[in-house]
Amino acid sequence: MNLESPKILLDKSSEETFNFLSDVKNFESLMPDNISKFQVLEEDTFLFALKGMPEITLKKKEATPNNKIVLGAAGGKLDFSLVGNIMETETDRSEVQLVFNGEFNAMMAMMIKGPISKFIETLVTNMKTAF
Repeated sequence: MNLESPKILLDKSSEETFNFLSDVKNFESLMPDNISKFQVLEEDTFLFALKGMPEITLKKKEATPNNKIVLGAAGGKLDFSLVGNIMETETDRSEVQLVFNGEFNAMMAMMIKGPISKFIETLVTNMKTAF
């Protein structure tokens, strides 16, 4: 399953955007209003839970300076990644899109497609005001 957020334009350079997303504690400011738990476990790992959903632990797996951040599932039963693609559009502006990739059976994919689409859209939308 591959889900893409809308692309958003930020009044930040690609370097500023990359640095913000590289620090996992900053993801707390991007979370939806229905977050019930957020905890930084290590420098590159955090755990979060939304009301009514199980806890999810994400770990920074890859970082390409000023272009891409890859977060992946850290343990648990589901294997997926969340990729932040960053593109500089002008000197102090960048475009960001989040892409969710995961291998799920058809039933699971059908159940989680809507909530995950809404979640990644919220994360990217909140970037406009987070930093």
